[in-house]
Amino acid sequence: MGKMQIHFVILFLFFAFPIIAKAEIYIVTVEGDPVISYRGGIDGFSATAVESDEELDVTSDLVTSYRHYLEQKHDMLLKTLFDHGTYKKLYSYQHLINGFSVHTSPEQAEALKQAPGVKSVHRDWKVRRLTTHTPQFLGLPTGVWPTGGGFDRAGEDIVIGFVDSGIFPRHPSFGSHNTFGPLPKYRGKCEVDPDTKREFCNGKIIGAQHFAEAAIAAGVFNPAIDFASPLDGDGHGSHTAAIAAGNNGIPVNMHGYEVGKASGMAPRARIAVYKALYRLFGGFVSDIVAAVEQAVHDGVDILNLSVGPNGPPATTKTTFINPFDAVLLSAVKAGVFVAQAAGNGGPFPKTVLSYSPWIASVAAAVDDRTYKNHLTLGNKKILPGIGLSPATHADRTFTLVAANDVLLDSSAFKYSPSDCQKPEVLNKNLVEGNILLCGYSFNFVVGTASIKKVSETAKSLGAIGFVLAVENSSPGTKYDPVPVGLPGILIADVSKSMELINYYNISTSRDWTGRVRSFKAVGSIGDGMRPILHKSAPQVALFSGRGPNIKDYSFEEADLLKPDILAPGSLIWAAWSPNGTDEANYMGAGFAMISGTSMAAPHIAGIAALVKQKHFHWSPAAIKSALMTTSTTLDRAGRPLQAQQYSGSETVSLVPATPFDYGSGHVNPRAALDPGLIFDAGYQDYLGFLCTTPGIDSHEIQNYTSSQCNYTLGHPSNLNSPSITISHLVGTRTVTRTVTNVAEEETYVITARMEPAVAIDTNPSAMTLRPGASRKFSVTLTVRSLTGSYSFGEVLLKGSRGHKVRIPVVAMGYDR
Repeated sequence: MGKMQIHFVILFLFFAFPIIAKAEIYIVTVEGDPVISYRGGIDGFSATAVESDEELDVTSDLVTSYRHYLEQKHDMLLKTLFDHGTYKKLYSYQHLINGFSVHTSPEQAEALKQAPGVKSVHRDWKVRRLTTHTPQFLGLPTGVWPTGGGFDRAGEDIVIGFVDSGIFPRHPSFGSHNTFGPLPKYRGKCEVDPDTKREFCNGKIIGAQHFAEAAIAAGVFNPAIDFASPLDGDGHGSHTAAIAAGNNGIPVNMHGYEVGKASGMAPRARIAVYKALYRLFGGFVSDIVAAVEQAVHDGVDILNLSVGPNGPPATTKTTFINPFDAVLLSAVKAGVFVAQAAGNGGPFPKTVLSYSPWIASVAAAVDDRTYKNHLTLGNKKILPGIGLSPATHADRTFTLVAANDVLLDSSAFKYSPSDCQKPEVLNKNLVEGNILLCGYSFNFVVGTASIKKVSETAKSLGAIGFVLAVENSSPGTKYDPVPVGLPGILIADVSKSMELINYYNISTSRDWTGRVRSFKAVGSIGDGMRPILHKSAPQVALFSGRGPNIKDYSFEEADLLKPDILAPGSLIWAAWSPNGTDEANYMGAGFAMISGTSMAAPHIAGIAALVKQKHFHWSPAAIKSALMTTSTTLDRAGRPLQAQQYSGSETVSLVPATPFDYGSGHVNPRAALDPGLIFDAGYQDYLGFLCTTPGIDSHEIQNYTSSQCNYTLGHPSNLNSPSITISHLVGTRTVTRTVTNVAEEETYVITARMEPAVAIDTNPSAMTLRPGASRKFSVTLTVRSLTGSYSFGEVLLKGSRGHKVRIPVVAMGYDR
């Protein structure tokens, strides 16, 4: 290649991929309404705005021409301000917010802030993943699916959009079997796999796109492992999609054993994939906003976001006003129900990461299934443990050999041999036919060691099985069962591990150097394949993000309850991507059992699809109300819900749960289909909430919503939500709520109860509503005593036809 050619290549690379010193990614909003809010006024462009919760016809010529007009304005602004090659525009946002994402220097971002017509400039921030028996636990096959025509109709023609890590399209949970016809209302496209040239869509998967411009600009995108396509390189996206909308009755086969059958909440719902999360770095808000814009444009009915920020957005003054929450507000305005994971920072207060009233924020519950196992020692002691594995041969015991006692040579100690991750450092002759005893070190906590690898090590050495003993417990460590193909057990209780180690040491004879002369300790491993069902479920999971909700970066408390609702989120079986590396124990597997509010949110997304199927014209707020007001605060034994919490010794205990743990309660899908009354709200109500919340600048609201504060609620607690929260109650305050009857004519008796520090009263005490009628009622709260803590209670509307509508009440009294 000559010099001329080399220079040409360098110039081409420069112009195709401009090198911008110290560049960052910024999200910019500009003057002018987005498509969803534009009411006319510009010559040549007619209004495109929709009224609250109406669907937007994005295919109309009006919308297309106005969208192109906005994009040209974005391009013109950048070209006017900056030289070519000093920036790169990543996305234009026109539908839900008016703005763009740009990769440029901090100096040029500062110039953008000062430019005429620019409303806000925010440096992009990262988001992360908020990492089956459940349909039966929720009562879906018997209580809900038959009312919609059975599982073969459950969720029919409802489209659920997943902003996540993509999908593994060839999984049986997403198989089409030629039973899904065209769905004209959905306008999304389907990308083609660049390697196989096959489409990702099959009818069940109705759309598949990926968004990575910000990740590429930031220099963190690696196509070899992140895949420049909707293919799931992580596992998380396939898992969440299967929970909400996976096919019914798919056998969960692990290591030759069927551990049950998996089904989504709405198995006939369609799946629309918007990949914007990646395995190593999570995702960028620029990519997430682009994905949400596209999903709403395409016509999804439900949006699942098992994703959240690392903490409250530091770039804005309040938690409710930022590009991420603003685009979700516009999505709700367009009629899309949004479920978001509440966060995994529990059990500590103020760890919820989903803040806004227009979003359904989902906490995670432990459901009624656990996998327990036991190790029986030669001294007849039985040690309890965790192990999703088969048993050793019945009526036989096997010799126990510790990894540290079967090393090929002493140099192996540098490899942490007790972890049993490297079979090549252990003596197969001493391990074969025996049970290998390993140590559960910190390497397992940080992910550099895995139970799957222990199982593989034991198998390759010819061991009958393995035992993992926890000798030092790190605070907060969660021990989940991992399916393995040979007998195996994790002894999680340190005291029981000590009993095992003492028995082993007493039974094992050594020479003066410490070398083993003979292994005499024996044991057998029980059957851990069968789940144990508990009536104490559900419980609030230890990791689930807790309230109270916060309204700003200084963690000041908001007059809005979060989380909203509780759903299963612990040890959830669902589809997995064989490419997935998110969980070391499931690499290469077709299914995984994992935990997180990431798993709870798609339960609500799927159940919301069932509600939407039955009541197609209900607003997102109406669907959210139906889910919340019919939820339960009792476990399966009829006792008040409990929450997992740390006790003084940093062990996990159970404490009485509160609305800060579970919101309104644990979801009850059957009741949600027929709630009796709903608390409805729309775009103007959410604007009123924002405009009434102290500390929010009205100019900032206008920047993100293109709306002025002409409407006020008097107090943010007057938002017509199915919960009441007053974070700073002085003296007496009265709040109002409006209910709408969505059933037959019914008379409701209204009662209320509250903990003693706050008195509660309702007016009227009863009311009769005809079908479709709306009525107001008021709730008055009065401080009785100052306790320095929140008081909890509820308002119950009990109908003459059997409907029960319950809303939680939360307040803290102050003297001024």
